[in-house]
Amino acid sequence: MKLPQNAHVAVLDGRQFQLYRNTGQADAIKLEALDTGDISESNKSGGGRDHDATQDSASGQELAEIAHGTGVAEYLNARVLNHKITALLIIADPDTLGEMRHHYHKELEGVLVGEINKTLTNSSVHDIIRSIEAA
Repeated sequence: MKLPQNAHVAVLDGRQFQLYRNTGQADAIKLEALDTGDISESNKSGGGRDHDATQDSASGQELAEIAHGTGVAEYLNARVLNHKITALLIIADPDTLGEMRHHYHKELEGVLVGEINKTLTNSSVHDIIRSIEAA
């Protein structure tokens, strides 16, 4: 995948979130880490959905992970609506990515250049770039 210059890359799982910006070219990606501030983890609304037929309700840890993914989606929505993000790639584990999709604003969907269904939160920037290039 080629990543447009100045595109943002959100890398997250149910506990961690990193945000980068491509300061390189589309075919020569260079990621610069950005400060995200605090992410609100108060929205646990997704935990009411039954993700697994064998499970009656989500555990406390699952609710916290859902709230984290939802908080990141809300953060990204706000940045898109304020025109701070004009192109976005999201890299997240399958559960977090699935939960986030329920909270994408229509404007965020419009700037989304792709999604990578992979856990890379504990990976080096070099490994993240390699995963983007391979997608």
